[in-house]
Amino acid sequence: INKTWKLIDLLMKVYKFGGASVKDAQSIKNIAAIIERCKEDLVIVVSAMGKTTNSLETLANVYYGKGDWKPFFDKIVAFHRAVIAELFILEDDQELLVQYVMFEDDLFQELKKIPSLNFDYDYDRIVSFGELFSTTIIAAYLKKIGCQVGWTDSRGFIRTSNDFREGKIDWELSKRLISESIDFSQAKIFLAQGFIGSTTNNQTTTLGREGSDFSAAAIAYLMDGTDVTIWKDVAGVLNADPRWYSKAVLLPEMSYNEAIELSFYGAQVIHPKTLKPLENKNIPLYVRSFSDPDGKGTIIGFYSGKIKIPILIKKTEQILLSIAPLDFSFVVEDNLKEIFEIFSKYRIKVNQMQISALNFSVCASYDERKFENLLADLRSNYRVTYNLGLELLTIRHYNPEIIEEMVNGYKVLMEQKNRDTAWFVMKQNGIPEKKN
Repeated sequence: INKTWKLIDLLMKVYKFGGASVKDAQSIKNIAAIIERCKEDLVIVVSAMGKTTNSLETLANVYYGKGDWKPFFDKIVAFHRAVIAELFILEDDQELLVQYVMFEDDLFQELKKIPSLNFDYDYDRIVSFGELFSTTIIAAYLKKIGCQVGWTDSRGFIRTSNDFREGKIDWELSKRLISESIDFSQAKIFLAQGFIGSTTNNQTTTLGREGSDFSAAAIAYLMDGTDVTIWKDVAGVLNADPRWYSKAVLLPEMSYNEAIELSFYGAQVIHPKTLKPLENKNIPLYVRSFSDPDGKGTIIGFYSGKIKIPILIKKTEQILLSIAPLDFSFVVEDNLKEIFEIFSKYRIKVNQMQISALNFSVCASYDERKFENLLADLRSNYRVTYNLGLELLTIRHYNPEIIEEMVNGYKVLMEQKNRDTAWFVMKQNGIPEKKN
């Protein structure tokens, strides 16, 4: 019996709340209500509030370009202070916000420094403040309403490589450090930041956009959590984004492999790197609605059933490049090796590709900052033509009817199919074509 109670005492869950679930003061109050329902030890991973990450990215771009960053900084600060004003009415409450005020000043001091020669380094040290702001505000509010909560800095235990904007976790070192940062004998609830980590010499890194899901999975993996719940503004994992497909329906359960496939092709509900650490330890992932906490949502685990309806994933702002050797020779292995090395150099992920005797076609997400340099490198040995402003549609478990419905009104520039999945690189009819 004693052993049983010891095991129960060690149960630990991870909740992850994204930007939409912490977008304003009322949302933070809603989080508190959800947290109070959990009886186990709990780690809460939180993203930046609302669209703060986008605002901080704009701030980083202006700062790096040596523009007037002060108005952008002031707007971000005003947003967070407005939320604070709604949550902390009494003057005495302000004592709970000392950590937030310190981070606000830290960001201001960072912006006063001369930009480095590495944009990705500057990006990480600026954009990471979104999660530091949100977690200090939420921790202060939880303390105000009487929750036993500890705040911890994820940079103290998520150790990564020096790959800024795409830090790779050192799992062994992080596992040793996390027990020093999260001790449930001190508090039943711990608040940590998603998205951020640090190098061994304490330089701030980020784990890639939408990396907060990955942070939650990493913490569950490192601490042998029982499960992870991602709280979203949708009922669970749907078969399509309801913002552009009105007939989207809930998928109540799916396998790790299916979810990994969906995330790889760009499904927005789950980050591509989130599933693997959970699968490795058989930790189930729940995707649930923060506006309907009693809803069943979606469970992702070792599910053996087959999904019987098509799943639709759309990526916008795509570019299609056609690459051919300048000497009109065949595209062979050496060419492909060189081309992929160039894409890897600029950290541009290839979303779809197709090869013929004389051409190698690549569909990738368009990044204006990187594209001109990528193009210059490719054109040193290859003839390159491209189309901008495209969409990449992926259909899992397709049938002829859904293909006809989804490509109607579009010009298809590249198409591929295998047994389970179909891809279409396409442009909406009536929109001027941008090509070179």
